[in-house]
Amino acid sequence: MEGFQRIFAATIFFGTTDQGEGKLLFDWARFHFFDRLQLWFHHEEPGTVPTSSPENLIVLSEAFYAEIDQHRIPVEREVVALLANAPGVLDLYVWLVWKTWTLNGHSVRIPLFGAGGLSEQLGAADYSADRFFRRKLHRWLREVQTLWPECPASISKGGQSLILYPAKRKPAIVAGSN
Repeated sequence: MEGFQRIFAATIFFGTTDQGEGKLLFDWARFHFFDRLQLWFHHEEPGTVPTSSPENLIVLSEAFYAEIDQHRIPVEREVVALLANAPGVLDLYVWLVWKTWTLNGHSVRIPLFGAGGLSEQLGAADYSADRFFRRKLHRWLREVQTLWPECPASISKGGQSLILYPAKRKPAIVAGSN
């Protein structure tokens, strides 16, 4: 419940400052994820929905919906449902689908550690030692590859980076599904 409350209250800010030819441009935008949330929970058993309650309702904001609609990625709905209780694996799956779908013809190496590294991008920078994140990543990647056998990602030989290949020919979505 607290997670939904935080997301509902969040406002995302994007911006850039460009300087060119003696001119200064500020281009800023902000949006929020939801216009309305109506979620029912049992107080006795957090996370369960009472059978006699009205249906849950989540209304995305127009700006957020437009953004995700303009930048669709081929995630498999069934995979998302299967990973709903495994947030780390789900984050990796969605990140891999997005990143490999947007690659244009060339492979890329994503460092696992350091500024901008995969552990930071996935919000997993809290591991006390790199080997713990690397071990967790190996497990997560095996789970993703079980659900997406054509997943074009592998951990480098030295274990310092994740190698990604374009997925246009091997999308995460099964042909004919939505």
